[in-house]
Amino acid sequence: MIKILFFAHLQEAIGKERIQLNSAPLTVKQLKSHLETEYNIDLHHVMVAVNEEYASENELIHPGDTVALIPPVSGG
Repeated sequence: MIKILFFAHLQEAIGKERIQLNSAPLTVKQLKSHLETEYNIDLHHVMVAVNEEYASENELIHPGDTVALIPPVSGG
């Protein structure tokens, strides 16, 4: 099982701070595609961290991993 954490507007769009998925192993790209379809959200510009380290689209996510989805943030 992998734990997925959502930040900023993604929490509002999904309605939860976190979810768990039984699908693993899968790539970051596969996970993003699954979540986009499942929750009707756009994750094109979202950064992904696996176990607190930024991950590329091709990195594998394994059972027990924690994935954070971090959208771009603007401020002033």
